[in-house]
Formats: sequence, structure tokens, C-alpha cells
Amino acid sequence: MRLRFNQVDESALQLLAQKLARGLFPGAFLALYGDLGAGKTAFVRALAQELGIFDVQSPTFTIVREHAGTLPLFHFDAYRLADAGELYAIGFEDYLTRAGVIAMEWCENVPEALPDELLAISLAGSGLSPRTVTFDSRGAQYDALLEALQ
Repeated sequence: MRLRFNQVDESALQLLAQKLARGLFPGAFLALYGDLGAGKTAFVRALAQELGIFDVQSPTFTIVREHAGTLPLFHFDAYRLADAGELYAIGFEDYLTRAGVIAMEWCENVPEALPDELLAISLAGSGLSPRTVTFDSRGAQYDALLEALQ
């Protein structure tokens, strides 16, 4: 299922993320795509606030940041990774089995590490102008997330 929102400003991006967060479940995987400045971290930050997490920063230099909330949030950034091997070297497989939400930025750098079922979130544009946000669900649980988001 695909859902697209056009002309998304900062406040609308925050509302989308918060509404999506209300339907998240243990083991959910969010794959975020977009250029630098497209709003990936802003989206995760707003999503995290709905989970009771208020200290989200970009994990660019640490690869992953763990946050405790109503659901644990594992925020990955694959920007500096050369391949999925580097991701697995830090214990990525363990994160996939934990009962939290994985939000991964720069997934295009490690496509072979992504699960078959996930929610792909593509952001186009930048903070200087309204964005386009496209959600692509892969799996029944993610279809249900998008139905609730409509």
C-alpha cells in the first residue's frame, strides 16, 4: 500500500509522525529515505515524543542510539556505513529480535539488511520548503498502520 502527502510543512510532518507512532507495535521497522536535510531525524524525533522519548539526536557518529519509552526505540543511521557487514558487526541481528521499534535512516546504504516486512518512509524536499512524504507498506501490519494514517 502506498500513501503520499504533498506540501508537508514542519508542523504537518510532526503530526504525521505522532499519528503513526500511536499505531506502532513491538518489532516495527521504519526505513527512512531522503537527502540530507529532508527531515528524517525530525520525523523520528516527533515519533519518539509520542512514545514518551524527548532526547532524540541523530546517531550519525554512533550508528545507533537506544531510547526507553512506551516502546523502546532503536534509532539507526547507516549514512557512514560502507555495507551491511558493518551493521551486523555492531549486533544488528540482536536489535531485530528485541521488542522495540527500529527507525533506520539511510537504509539505501544497507538494503540487504532490511527485513522483508517494513514501512518505507521517503521524504523529498527540505526544511526550507514543504516536503513530499511517501509511505510504502510491506506487510499486513504496515498496511494497517497506513490505513489508520489516512
